[in-house]
Amino acid sequence: MNEAVAARALWHVGPRQSELRSCAARPGPGLVGVRTLWSGISRGTERLVFEGRVPESERLRMRAPMQEGEFPFPVKYGYAAVGVVEHGPRSLVGRSVFALHPHQSFFVAPEANVTPLPDDLPPRRAILAANMETALNAVWDSGASAGDRIAVVGAGALGLLTAALLSRIPGADVTLIDLHSGPQAVAEAVGVKFTADANAVAECDLAFHTSATAAGLCTALDSLGEEGTLVEMSWHGAGETPVPLGGAFHARRLRILSSQVGALPPARRPRWTHARRMALAVRLLRDPALDALITQEVAFEDLPARLPGILAPGARGVTTAVRYA
Repeated sequence: MNEAVAARALWHVGPRQSELRSCAARPGPGLVGVRTLWSGISRGTERLVFEGRVPESERLRMRAPMQEGEFPFPVKYGYAAVGVVEHGPRSLVGRSVFALHPHQSFFVAPEANVTPLPDDLPPRRAILAANMETALNAVWDSGASAGDRIAVVGAGALGLLTAALLSRIPGADVTLIDLHSGPQAVAEAVGVKFTADANAVAECDLAFHTSATAAGLCTALDSLGEEGTLVEMSWHGAGETPVPLGGAFHARRLRILSSQVGALPPARRPRWTHARRMALAVRLLRDPALDALITQEVAFEDLPARLPGILAPGARGVTTAVRYA
């Protein structure tokens, strides 16, 4: 039997309070042991967890695959870990893999739950895999097609990846909208047209909303043409978000479509699995331009002290990479 490996993990212990706790991870049959190299912070969802704003009604659905503890606190949460397999089948030992695992220096996971990285994908960039999987699912949900005029509202990691995917559709005219001009350089680096003018785009076939704000939702709806469709990708957590259903909403016959990565689009379920979708998301990260989305790096040991700033409302930057070595 494999011996337990000493590790440390990040736990949220109260509103905007976190700490590193010692733990032990024991590899075994059917499990792989992974030495973490990097993990990524998903600012939208992890901010809600960090602040204790996961609604009681959603606590079961919001559980991360390898989460420990219960919402609101204490809870070990996260879903973007990349590391090297040290224990497991010969075919995986020494391979870099992605896993939906919280921030932890060494972890074990079922073999089926890790995705090997292509040889030409740097492990640091692979922390974007969970957001890329969400973006991919939303593009599938939307039915976006060649020549569509499309607005994406919200220039966080999810909005940028969604816009980047949509921009690869032949003839698509895609504009990323964010009221803060800070992400413009990142958008340009990944080949996405950007504007900070909420009124700059109109008569769109599709709009994608990722900002988790009422203002962003309104901007996305206003960008649509008659019979247009809004794909809502934000998860707003506890509380209520006003939706502008007055005015010409019904006269223009607009539609609001939810997209949630926990389920595959109905048309793909007979042929696709979650593992196949994740493998595709990882392959889509092979573009070196996507390194521009990682705008901040922090050492794992410093994470409890740095998280309040990283997850503060309005914090600058796109994606934070957590460094373990």
